[in-house]
Amino acid sequence: MYRKILLAGVCALTLTGALASVASAEVVLNRGNDTDPATLDHHRTSTVSEGRIMADLYDGLVRQSAKGEAVAATAKSWDISEDGLVYTFHLRDDAKWSNGDKVTAGDFLFTFHRIMDPKTAAGYASMLFPIKNAEEAVAGKKPLEELGVEAVDDLTLKITLKSPTPYFLELLTHQTGLPMHPKSIEENGDKFTTPGKMVTNGAYQLVSFTPNDKIVMKKNPNFYDADQVKIDVVNWIPFEDRASCMRRFEAKEVQICSDVPSEQMDYVKNKLAKEFHIAPYLGSYYLPVKGKTADSKLKDPRVREAISMAIDREFMAEQVWQGTMLPAYSVVPPGIANYVEGGVKAEYAGEDMLEREDKAKALLKEAGVEPNTLSIELLYNTSENHKNTMAAVADMLSNIGIKATLNETEGATYFNFLREDGPFDIARAGWIGDYNDPQNFLFLSQSGVSFNYSKWKNADYDALMAKAEVTTDLKARAEILADAERLLLKETAVIPVLYYSSRALVSENIEGWYDNLMDAHATRWLSLKQ
Repeated sequence: MYRKILLAGVCALTLTGALASVASAEVVLNRGNDTDPATLDHHRTSTVSEGRIMADLYDGLVRQSAKGEAVAATAKSWDISEDGLVYTFHLRDDAKWSNGDKVTAGDFLFTFHRIMDPKTAAGYASMLFPIKNAEEAVAGKKPLEELGVEAVDDLTLKITLKSPTPYFLELLTHQTGLPMHPKSIEENGDKFTTPGKMVTNGAYQLVSFTPNDKIVMKKNPNFYDADQVKIDVVNWIPFEDRASCMRRFEAKEVQICSDVPSEQMDYVKNKLAKEFHIAPYLGSYYLPVKGKTADSKLKDPRVREAISMAIDREFMAEQVWQGTMLPAYSVVPPGIANYVEGGVKAEYAGEDMLEREDKAKALLKEAGVEPNTLSIELLYNTSENHKNTMAAVADMLSNIGIKATLNETEGATYFNFLREDGPFDIARAGWIGDYNDPQNFLFLSQSGVSFNYSKWKNADYDALMAKAEVTTDLKARAEILADAERLLLKETAVIPVLYYSSRALVSENIEGWYDNLMDAHATRWLSLKQ
């Protein structure tokens, strides 16, 4: 148990002879996180829980504000060319690394080269593919020197895109846009994330990382805005069991829980109503469909569509998730920018469940699957919420004659397994929008993208996504992306189940927390009432 009495404003007296001096104790914040990060190398991170850690350690050209908006950070300003292809960033002259070194445009150049270097094997490099020659560099088809990034001088960075990208600034708030300290990487190699060796430029610096225990960070005195950072020490504590975090929260040992247990939602709403935050969130909860073997019946899109039809999303949202999620019949969440009005939905959305089950049985029969002959495994990462969801899916599939068993995997390695083409039938996955644009959800199913967990390939889909990439008219681009989503829903390489809402427990003693669509709450914006 980590017991910490918050001593903000409490003074300690020290006597020296006849004199007494007063020193203010450190302000300490204990934050619950969904799980431990698999790595602190942000070029190899992929999850939201890792992104939260990186947002405290690093400061990009731009960052997310307390309200989730893209705002100036290490870059104090920028210019955009009339054709939308060239972004010129002007860096702050007071930005420093935690070791005192000056942050330069060359550091960002080094970082963009590293993430695009094929040797780095950065799964999230595709986030930055709008940059000229980025995709070719990752594939080894062009040298890194031809990447569209140039350090004009120490305080000026120029980025050239291959086509206009309306969401580029928002994209740079993601951890892939964060800088790295070249010298520490050159000296330490992959051990540069080790406490004592890790050099960061954000509001905090790493003190220690004990897996399954906590990550300790302290305020970075060299951060350009350090005098505005009110929390001195932040302890990030992993809680794959959401109920454990809630118990620690009620005991006042933790001041923030990143999530709450769905099965205890009535209790949360009644007993913790003042400290419970629920807000719309740009995210999708879905099931990639793969099939472990080459001859798996799941390779047939009719079987995949039948499974999707059999899932009662309304029951899932209202009963399993206690009204904290919304039923989903599309890959792209509603309300997203730069899309067709009303979005795109699966053809069976709105149909009666019994009618859908009959249609699903007919599709299975058409695909040569006789009742009670197909057995599949449902894979999910450790969490009571995910377990309950997959158990409900298994029960629903039994209604159409499919037997499903559950397989739970520990959270820290789960997504690495999916990215690295690990064998599974159907898995649990979630995606939170890194930027407010439908491309951020649809690119997940493109060929060659590491987050395409089902490893589905479709030339027509790839062609539509490529066409959208070079279409500058936003209305025409939206129609192309909508056609891509219609194809994806029909092929059912992934099964959309729910739309996310952000849910957190936040102590009433915390100030500076603003609910927002991106669920962005970096510690630098927070403070504790004294």
